[in-house]
Amino acid sequence: MPHTTPCRLGIDLGGTKIEGIALDMKGRALARYRVPTPQNDYAGTLDAICDIVKALKKDTTPEASIGIGTPGSISPVTGHLRNSNSVWLNGQPLREDLEARLGAPVRIANDANCFALSEATDGSAQTGHVVFGAILGTGCGGGLVVNKELIIGANGIGGEWGHNPLPWPNDEELNSRPCFCGQRGCLETWISGTGLAADHRAVTGHSLTAKAIVANASQEPSCEASVARYEDRLARALAQVINLLDPDIIVLGGGLSNLVRLYENVPARWAPYIFSDAIKTRLCPPRYGDASGVRGAAWLWN
Repeated sequence: MPHTTPCRLGIDLGGTKIEGIALDMKGRALARYRVPTPQNDYAGTLDAICDIVKALKKDTTPEASIGIGTPGSISPVTGHLRNSNSVWLNGQPLREDLEARLGAPVRIANDANCFALSEATDGSAQTGHVVFGAILGTGCGGGLVVNKELIIGANGIGGEWGHNPLPWPNDEELNSRPCFCGQRGCLETWISGTGLAADHRAVTGHSLTAKAIVANASQEPSCEASVARYEDRLARALAQVINLLDPDIIVLGGGLSNLVRLYENVPARWAPYIFSDAIKTRLCPPRYGDASGVRGAAWLWN
């Protein structure tokens, strides 16, 4: 039976799945749907999103707000999506097309921003005034929230952390890796899961996934060494964030956020790089894990 109380709808537009959620005003989930993402099919992607929104509204209320988290971001120049790894979305007027089909306003934000907003609103970082969310998955992204408000920025790239260079590189790291963005040495090439696997392969000659490297670290010295190098690089990368933003809380997301040792080892390593005699910033795991993206999309309407 449909709910009559006000609610927010969130859509997480991923590369392989599209997930939708309805949250009440206190953040409680009222309904959820998930479907595969139509590949290389923009019109099909629009259809899938609209079908989920209509199903959620049928279960809740027709007046529900709509927020969408996407890979990439909306260009402030064209209003079209850009920088998405779901390449069939790039250059498309996603917001305008969805608003025309749904007959309602739509808010869109990068998926890393949605993750940060979710955790800052009612997740593990909800007590923080300045919160940085760092995604450590296949790629590397970030989002910034201040007083529970998402900071998009003048160019629409607020918190875009993954395409800055690895700070304080050692001699071996100076031979920077090429990044898909066209630059070299981006954080994404070092501290993403893909970057961890590439580093292990470069040092050992063995090809393992990041998940396998982490799983074997306690028994295999070469895997332990790769994880230790990863922790040092992550510590330097987050120290740079702390020096610039001085956040109360940094919350990790993505597959590597499940590596429990990061929450002790990384803060133990970042002190030499932070320009302060006391470090109060906390490093936290996410409360909602994979669900943070879709929840954050719903929280785009505050």
